[in-house]
Amino acid sequence: MTEKTKPGKVYIIGAGPGDAGLITLKAVECLRQADVVIYDNLVNEELLKYAPTHARMIYAGKKGGDHTLSQDRINELLAKEARGGSTVARLKGGDPFIFGRGGEEAEVLAAYGIPFEVVPGVTSAIAVPAYAGIPLTHRGLTSTVAFVTGHEDPTKDKSDINWQALSGIGTLVFLMGVKNIGQITEALMQHGKSPDTPAALIRRGTTPSQQVLAGTLSTIAGLARTRHFKPPAILVVGPVIQLRDTLRWFDSKPLFGKGVVITRPERQADDLARLLAAQGANPIAFPTISITEPSEWSELDRALTQLERYNWLIFTSANGVHFFFERLRQKGMDIRDLKGIKVGCIGPATARQIEDRGIRVDLVPDEFIAEGLLKSFTSMNLSGKKILIPRAARARDILPEGLKNQGAYVDVVTAYQTIPSGRKKEELSASLDAGEVDVITFTSSSTVTNFVEIMGEGFILPDHVKIACIGPVTAATAVKAGFRVDIRQEEYTMEGLVQSLVNYFQNETFRKEE
Repeated sequence: MTEKTKPGKVYIIGAGPGDAGLITLKAVECLRQADVVIYDNLVNEELLKYAPTHARMIYAGKKGGDHTLSQDRINELLAKEARGGSTVARLKGGDPFIFGRGGEEAEVLAAYGIPFEVVPGVTSAIAVPAYAGIPLTHRGLTSTVAFVTGHEDPTKDKSDINWQALSGIGTLVFLMGVKNIGQITEALMQHGKSPDTPAALIRRGTTPSQQVLAGTLSTIAGLARTRHFKPPAILVVGPVIQLRDTLRWFDSKPLFGKGVVITRPERQADDLARLLAAQGANPIAFPTISITEPSEWSELDRALTQLERYNWLIFTSANGVHFFFERLRQKGMDIRDLKGIKVGCIGPATARQIEDRGIRVDLVPDEFIAEGLLKSFTSMNLSGKKILIPRAARARDILPEGLKNQGAYVDVVTAYQTIPSGRKKEELSASLDAGEVDVITFTSSSTVTNFVEIMGEGFILPDHVKIACIGPVTAATAVKAGFRVDIRQEEYTMEGLVQSLVNYFQNETFRKEE
């Protein structure tokens, strides 16, 4: 290997317990500098987006007895990459120094004289119980807590754990303890811990797949076997578990654990994903379309050269706003060239895009569809008025035709185009077959038609999977495609879509309880 001129460095980074939002700012800064990212099994892959596009991704996950790379191989790889001049982000679940073998990796780097930094992470030992509504300490219950590995080094002759001492501590947290749960609970009871002490197993904590199994020290091992409770999970023992019924906040969210497929383009999916995650859902990105610039700009460019002609500029989507103003900038123009032009938007999300650019929006209809926008103009005298509508290459003509019927001169220009995303049906089929999907959302007619094309003829939607559509036009397209639309909303926005999901599943819960 050719030596690089710049020295290499390794950042040993704690990625947190699973929820991507629990990564630290320092960790993100380090990831952004990485040439190489070496990451573990329990790392949320959403965090990899913080690395530069040129960074190489190396999976080094260990799951049970299946090791993609042995620890010795990981140590060698860290040293090799850094000695070759790369900046390496070693991304480890939880905190790297809490039963994460980060200390061993740091020792190897120190032995080679390789510069390194340790970036602490939010350990699952504290975050997972917190997401389960279990405070590890509580003035009325206990002031002591201990963190213990449930999986000691198998090469050791005997255990280093002082079971007698542990039995006197108020709260015990065992990481990686599912496999040895029987031995752990027996050892605690043999050394004086009451069999009636509350105990809980928490699986995939801090994620929408979180599961909590509660019992006592004498019953939890049997419950784990009966329920086939598998890793990754932690074991919590202590009276603080009694507070879970009162303090649970995460797995009581209205959409908790619901797998919701987002068919929007990737660039637009994040906002919807955040809204869904805030309600406890598991967003599943499956973009069926991509938004790109038009094949040629002639129509829009011609309109831009004569902006002063227009009385109204109407946007029917946030995409239209983005590409219009990007092209405006590319042509050496700016918002000053819109002086005297009134602006109309189909809905509040599109309006926000305009207002963020420092431009006041003159018209947003009460009903966020083309028909609603057209209705808002009926009280105005449009005779002789000139209107510019930058929009997708293919769209419904109800708005421009309706405005022309009111006497306006309307120029419809292509600002962007919608093309297939290139995703394969196998990417979603695996989640459908595993029962991980509860809802498929459609936010435009094009997301529906491209979904059908991707999944192919003969695709049968599982009976339990619901269809949610934003707006009547999208719903009509879904029905025409053969889907039963289960969830609709009165407010045709992303917030309205999520609220409609919340209302649907809350009502479904009430129906089941009745």
